[in-house]
Amino acid sequence: MKTPHEIYHWQDAMQTQQAKWRAENGSSPPKKFILADDTLTADTAYKLACEGCGLLWQGDFQLARQLLQALARRCDRPARKSPQKTLEKIIAVRPAQAFNLHRQSQSQRSRVLSMLLIPLNFDYSIPLKRAPHIIEACTEAYGEPKNTGPNFIVSLRELQGLIGAHEWRKKGIIIPTLDGKIYPHYGVFSPVRGEYISLVANAPLRDTNLAFDIGTGTGVLAALLAKRGVQKVIGTDQDQRALICARANLARLGYSEQVEIIQTDLFPDGKASLIVCNPPWLPARPSSPIEHAIFDPESRMLRGFLTGLAGHLTANGEGWLLLSDFAEHLELRSREELLEWIKQAGLRVIDRVDVKPDHPKTADQTDLLYQARAAEITSLWRLTAINKG
Repeated sequence: MKTPHEIYHWQDAMQTQQAKWRAENGSSPPKKFILADDTLTADTAYKLACEGCGLLWQGDFQLARQLLQALARRCDRPARKSPQKTLEKIIAVRPAQAFNLHRQSQSQRSRVLSMLLIPLNFDYSIPLKRAPHIIEACTEAYGEPKNTGPNFIVSLRELQGLIGAHEWRKKGIIIPTLDGKIYPHYGVFSPVRGEYISLVANAPLRDTNLAFDIGTGTGVLAALLAKRGVQKVIGTDQDQRALICARANLARLGYSEQVEIIQTDLFPDGKASLIVCNPPWLPARPSSPIEHAIFDPESRMLRGFLTGLAGHLTANGEGWLLLSDFAEHLELRSREELLEWIKQAGLRVIDRVDVKPDHPKTADQTDLLYQARAAEITSLWRLTAINKG
């Protein structure tokens, strides 16, 4: 069966069925697919998925989940099978080459796992045995369900992402420096790495009149600034989901009147005594919407922040740039380049406060990027305009 367009057609119980392809990450549908159920072995499913053949599941939903886990084990098998060779590979390649290999590997893994497909009714119910109730999770990601319309076909991996995001949104993430929780929405990057939050919590705060939080995301830094006593905070973002998420988090924490969230690219109008920015840390191209929080092609946001900072600071105002040197260890950007951008922007460095990340990947020696992760430092750069005292 082939799908030259975004509509699938197949025969089921002597009737022609059809459904529309749906992918929140913008990926294209598989060019061909077969109907699959629990009679399909994991090895055969893996072979077909590697060949780019979609597997439209018709059996028990929980068995589909088990098959996806089996496919993931097969994707990961080479790295686990020969850890010594993995270590030799890490040592042999340049950091930038290791990064490219890592990205290629992750892309291939994602492509294979996305080949397991699930039917989804227009009302977000799943017409399979033992299927979970996911209407709320789908509504958060896709919008309100329709009363009628085409059914959908989606990747089971994407559905699991929706369900996982829904659970995070319900559970929330404890932020110790806030004495509260942040509830990330689907498609909005979660503040799971707390070291940059602690840097903002402990940096010297000279002026509490007005602050800008550039690229606010979940609103975690805007909330922290409000908690530290900044009288007025303006958080900015371009993404509609981030704006909704930030406003909801600030309302829950009781900072709605103190913090305003607006949609704009980088800076709002006016000047502030403090401007904070936590841009994506790696100058590479994102492959999905959520990766825009991680990858910044050609350092567009970083350079845009530095270029515009001096013009938006009040006299003696400060810009706080939160940035990991991970890209430097991967040879994607040099420290010299960063310092030159700061100089060209008419800025000088007042101080830099460093912290060592402690997330699990820093200790995983089988990770192709282990050497860079082990050396990584996250910094808060305190910047001011050269001509402002």
